[in-house]
Order: sequence, then C-alpha cells, then structure tokens
Amino acid sequence: MALKEILIRHGFRFNKKFGQNFISDGNLLSSIINLSDISDGDAVIEIGVGAGTLTRAIAARCRRVIGYEIDENLKPVLEETLSGVENAEVVFKDILRVKTADIEREAGGEYSVVANLPYYITTPVIMKFIEEASLCRKLVIMVQEEVAERLCARENTPEYGAITASIAVCGDARVIKRVPRTMFYPVPNVDSAVVRIDICPLKFGVTDAEFYRKTVRAAFSNRRKTLANNLMLSFGLARDRAEEVLEDADIDLLARGETLSAEKFARLSFALKRALDKI
Repeated sequence: MALKEILIRHGFRFNKKFGQNFISDGNLLSSIINLSDISDGDAVIEIGVGAGTLTRAIAARCRRVIGYEIDENLKPVLEETLSGVENAEVVFKDILRVKTADIEREAGGEYSVVANLPYYITTPVIMKFIEEASLCRKLVIMVQEEVAERLCARENTPEYGAITASIAVCGDARVIKRVPRTMFYPVPNVDSAVVRIDICPLKFGVTDAEFYRKTVRAAFSNRRKTLANNLMLSFGLARDRAEEVLEDADIDLLARGETLSAEKFARLSFALKRALDKI
C-alpha cells in the first residue's frame, strides 16, 4: 500500500514543528543504504523515524536498528509499516534529551547513524554525536542542501563556518547524493542532500577537542573582525599577546577565521593553549 494511503487511513496529521517530510521512493531508500556501507553485523541509530520507510530499509541490511522518534502520533503508522521487522526498535523520545552514553549503551558497541534528519535539529544532532559520542563510526544524514554545503565547505568560501571546522577536525564530510524536493511527502520547500561524515578522531594531533572548538567559536564570533581581534575579545588577550599567538601558529596577523583550514585551526589552538597556560 502507498505511504500516503497508510497515513490517511490512520488519520495522521503532519506537525510542522517537527519538520516532517517522509521518504517514499524505494530507489532513493536503496541508494541511501548502499551509500551508507552498512552490513549485516552493524548496529544503526536512526533519528526521526517518521513513517518507518527508511527504518525498514536499514533493518533489511543490518543487525539491529534503534530509531528515535518524537511524535507519538506515528505509533499506529509504525505498527503497520514495521510489522514483521524484528530487528527494529522505535524509542519515542526526543533524541536531544537522551544522554549520549545511554544511546551508546543501547547500541551495545560501535554503530553508525543513518537518518533523514528533521531540519530544525540538524546542527544540534550532528554536534551531539561529534562532540559526545565515543562509539559512533559514521553519520549518513539527509539535510537541507544549503546545510550540506556548509558541512562540507572548504576554507575561503562563503559557506565555511564554525560547524565546518568543528567537524573537520574529527571527521571527513562529503556530499554523497543530491535529492530533489519531489522525493518527499509532503514536498518541502527546499532540495536536500545526503552527507556522509566518517569519524576520524585526533586528526592533526588534536587531543583537546573541546578547546579546539572553543578556539573555532572565538574565530567566528565576529566574521568582520580579524583573528587577532576575536582572540582578544574571547580570551581577554592584549593585542601583542594575541599577535604572538598567531605568529607562533604561523598564521598571518591580518587573517580572519574563514581563511583557516582545520589543520591551521589545530595549530592555532595549540599556540593559544600554550599562551594561556603562561598567564
């Protein structure tokens, strides 16, 4: 039976605040699964189960899928669409209110995140797993196309920002599929893209990821200002000390945050930490 007919028969009404746009195209679902590189021994965490179409496709390829869904009105729909799928479990909770340690305990070991992310929680969900997870191997996520461009941007481009640099130090992000808006029900106002982030911890020698991200946030706190000015404002440094930090990191004194690659941000965080330790 068509997804639209199932939703209508169960009297389901879309809730705009949850950003609900469901995938119904079987070819798209198969493509996402293939690009995710999940296998029958894997555990998968899904966020935003929706009508369960992606959940069912994931479950056919992996050992176990645990989906988190905030809208309990989808229960009768999921009872039908996931009927007979024994290795899928749906947890009706807000993923952002669930401790990452509890998610990982439930996964029972290493896992991948595969999700058609609700647009309104895209950034906090990504950063939750990037910053807090220790067992996540990769994220394969459907997001707004413009968000995908930001996640995968290179330095010196308008799309490059704090989230790009924060991801780049512990993962390799790339767009693996473009998805037109017509592939969803209901049809959203924007096109989407699937982004794959392979987790690679401790890139560029960074061992203090929290301080690295603090450095990145400071650099982008005011895009109109130079790095030196932003370091002065964020860390209370005198100008001569801020410039010494930049020289120590071999960074131009007039540079701005958007010109620095993740590797240069790593050098900057090392130099800044050394300077602050001397104060």
